Amino acid sequence: MPKEQTAGKPTTRRYSPEEKAAAVRMVRTLRAELGTEHGTVQRVAAQLGYGVESVRSWVKQADIDDGHVAGVSTLEARRVRELEQEVRELRRANEMADSSGGRKELCELL
Repeated sequence: MPKEQTAGKPTTRRYSPEEKAAAVRMVRTLRAELGTEHGTVQRVAAQLGYGVESVRSWVKQADIDDGHVAGVSTLEARRVRELEQEVRELRRANEMADSSGGRKELCELL
């Protein structure tokens, strides 16, 4: 069941990876039992007290991560974010080196 909400945005709630995985398993089990996808996300979301769109997005991402559907996996998205952060840090370092009359070799890395 959902944990109590924290101060701040009253409608914002963080779900643990275990809660997300359990919801995805329940949707997949229900789909297998019923032989249809229609209404399964809504039923599981209502049972658990989670948002329908939250559960729907978890199932969609799990399908991508498991290779059932084409898309950007969680690992690929994380790697892109890490590389973008690294580029930002290198550019900042280059700007500081350039503004202080430092070596320009750092710029060559990009």
